Amino acid sequence: MLGREQVSGTWRRLLAAAAIAVGLVQGVYAQDKVTLATTWFAQAEHGGYYQAVAEGIYKKHGLDVTIKMGGPQVNGMQLLLAGQSDFIINYDFAVLQGVEKGFPLVTVAAPFQFDIQGIMTREDVPNLASLKDKTILVAGTGTTYWWPWVKKKYGYTDAQMRPYTFNLQPFFADPNIVQQAFPSSEPYQADQKGLKTKFFLLSAEGYPPYTQAITTTQKMISDKPDVVARFVRASIEGWKSYMANPAPGNALIKKDNPNMTDGQLAYAMTKLKELQVVSGGDAATQGIGTMSDARWKKTADFMVEWGLLKPETDWRKAYTLQFVKDVKVMP
Repeated sequence: MLGREQVSGTWRRLLAAAAIAVGLVQGVYAQDKVTLATTWFAQAEHGGYYQAVAEGIYKKHGLDVTIKMGGPQVNGMQLLLAGQSDFIINYDFAVLQGVEKGFPLVTVAAPFQFDIQGIMTREDVPNLASLKDKTILVAGTGTTYWWPWVKKKYGYTDAQMRPYTFNLQPFFADPNIVQQAFPSSEPYQADQKGLKTKFFLLSAEGYPPYTQAITTTQKMISDKPDVVARFVRASIEGWKSYMANPAPGNALIKKDNPNMTDGQLAYAMTKLKELQVVSGGDAATQGIGTMSDARWKKTADFMVEWGLLKPETDWRKAYTLQFVKDVKVMP
């Protein structure tokens, strides 16, 4: 028989082991390190991820997340494929075109239910069909993703297109210029200059892709499915929290991007809510971040129709529903 001291020692060891086990489950003793690369300088469109850091949501799910801020010289897909990030935020157009090239890309969630890309014009422009005599400013990625479609749809020509360098001075100076924009960004800057504008959302014109979707690699999914699952859930919880009270996330956004102002962040949040970017579409009934086979097929068919994707591309490789189908975080 064990003596009292032996029994006591045994219980202490068991209790210590149990405490360690609980700590591991709760992420107290071990946090899986994860890196997320964003699309641009820190802004409200990335708010859910910053909120998940600020509010300890990632930590609660056993994750130590580093957010790498994007920018005009940062190629998130290269970072992902080179193993320098575990997740990126990307367009499903880019992912599908990457799959066509044989890249092992997989989208795992879509916190934004539609693309918020659009075209900003002066207030006297009635519709997108009336831009045939205008100069249209388009950034590099836009020339690959949405410009071929919008050009054919409205009869524009490549001769009309000029590079958008993320400087609004040409737009302010020349009434004949229109340009690509996000509803949460460039219209605000124009408004600050006292210039009245119109904004035409491309998704309202039939442009189907998801945007700001969470993308990783096949290797990450096969090697660390539990990390992927926890990152998806925590990110979605971060978006729910951010849309309710963005202050914690905004503080980190401004830390990463000191040029971001409170006014810009407040304006962006107003637009995200007004357009129901996070809460609308399928998210209204199936939860934030949801995706569907039908929507991905629609995007793939759209790309094939407009010459943006080869018909033989296996578009189903571009995404998986396994990590969002049961999350059900309602907006």
